[in-house]
Amino acid sequence: MTKTQKSKDNLIQNPKSKIQNRKVVILSGNNAVANALRQVDPHVYPGYPITPSTKIMETVAEFIANGKMQCEMVAVESEHSAMSAAVGAAAGGARVASATAANGLAFMWEVLYIASGSHLPIVLAIGNRALSAPINGFADHGESMGSRDAGWIQFYSESVQEAYDNIIQAFRIGEDSRVRLPVMVCLDGFLLTHTSENITMQGDDEVTDFVGPYHAEFSLLDPDKPVSHGLSDPPSYYMEHKMRQQAGMEKAREVIEEVGAEYGKRFGRPYGLVDPYCMDDAETAIIILGSEAGRVKGVVDKMREAGKKVGALRLRTVRPFPDEQIVRQLLGLKAVAIMDRSYAPGAVGAPMFQEVRSALYDYRDSAPPIVNRIYGLGGRELRNADVRNIFAELDALADGDATVPVIQMVGLRGEPAPTWEEMRPLETPIAVAAKRGK
Repeated sequence: MTKTQKSKDNLIQNPKSKIQNRKVVILSGNNAVANALRQVDPHVYPGYPITPSTKIMETVAEFIANGKMQCEMVAVESEHSAMSAAVGAAAGGARVASATAANGLAFMWEVLYIASGSHLPIVLAIGNRALSAPINGFADHGESMGSRDAGWIQFYSESVQEAYDNIIQAFRIGEDSRVRLPVMVCLDGFLLTHTSENITMQGDDEVTDFVGPYHAEFSLLDPDKPVSHGLSDPPSYYMEHKMRQQAGMEKAREVIEEVGAEYGKRFGRPYGLVDPYCMDDAETAIIILGSEAGRVKGVVDKMREAGKKVGALRLRTVRPFPDEQIVRQLLGLKAVAIMDRSYAPGAVGAPMFQEVRSALYDYRDSAPPIVNRIYGLGGRELRNADVRNIFAELDALADGDATVPVIQMVGLRGEPAPTWEEMRPLETPIAVAAKRGK
């Protein structure tokens, strides 16, 4: 047992041990994630660098080289190999973390399903970036949205502070015996990964105490409890094993709430599945996730000063999808816009629009009309004026304007591009409601 491990075990057994002072520091999102990993100090970090998350791996390597982490870094030849090594280490009983982005996550695709299907609580930081082609290295949620059904819990961070906090909580959540699933912590490329903010860091011992020691459910290296991974699963058992994954994801809802509440009690920053903003008396609202939620909240503040009853609902989690929390917040509103930083070619709307509309289906007689606004693809700037325009469209929709487009991209260059309705005619919710009334 190392000296570091002895000190950790002593703290866990004696929670009243002296806690290091918290401090406010200026860190980029990448450095904040790396520091959170340093404080948790997982056993293994298999990694392959890719922009915009390269700095996470570089900083973790520096911490290890300087003796600030006991973690074993495994430098591999590709992202597919990184996740393969993560699966192997986690199956061997290790606490494992890594980071990637965009095409790197796509290269991991096959192994993502193996990690979740094997119930291995790996923590993976994602520096959200557009998938090529065309080649683009800027913020976009396309890669993580594409993997949302791979069986991983998904967090989307609004700020550098939250990215730091989410990494720490991710270990507790994924490793909980009720869950046992891998966790992605997403932070927008460059907008968070490379942007520096003042954040409050907990003392190292505080983080150690909060996360606790790791106890693998099964280990390939435990001869007293032999177990096999990667076996062929015949039709007579496969569906039951998929249901076990679903059970873990369902339990994750309450575990996320519990861990977020405890984190708030200890450190003053509570978290849940969603983050409602000025929603108590809102008449119209925008649903969004990621770093641009801060911009939307700022516009809400300005419009509130002008007497407008507007609100915002930020989704912190996409998996598990917080359908109950969303429905509770939206029923009673006059109109809602879902803002997606990704899109799904050939589908009716972008991923979050599809999910929210599905959640509202059973309440369709009392649910507000909803529209989809796709923004920020490939790092395209979202302006305050764009957000105000969306709220203006919601006012028109609430007043019965049947010409408001259901699906539209925001901030396109040059002449107004054709709407979804012009390319493929879609009736607005108001028009459909009018027909029903007849």
